[in-house]
Amino acid sequence: MQHPALGGMGTTTIWLACGATDMRKGFDGLAVLVQQVLAQSPHSGALFAFRGKRGDLVKLLWYDGQGLCLFSKRMDRGRFVWPQTKTGSVSLTPAQLSMLLEGIDWRRPERTWSPSLAG
Repeated sequence: MQHPALGGMGTTTIWLACGATDMRKGFDGLAVLVQQVLAQSPHSGALFAFRGKRGDLVKLLWYDGQGLCLFSKRMDRGRFVWPQTKTGSVSLTPAQLSMLLEGIDWRRPERTWSPSLAG
């Protein structure tokens, strides 16, 4: 299932900015981080995710072809699961992003069914 606010992500590249981000940053501040810290273009069509220090707020920056879009989500309970490294970025699949936005540990999801041996 895809996140409704993001529509059909399809083959969009998704990048998590590792470490904590100052959540006071808006469109311009996050776009500068994408360029200077992640060495990417904020207008590439990729989606860039940032998490605050407390871990309960995430912001997503995405260029839709006409302008930058900024989405945010704050968890009432729990935290968003983020990589332990303080610098760099991690690439996610749309399914991993969906789990992250639901507060699920996208790094080690538990399957509800395991195949048994044939025969």
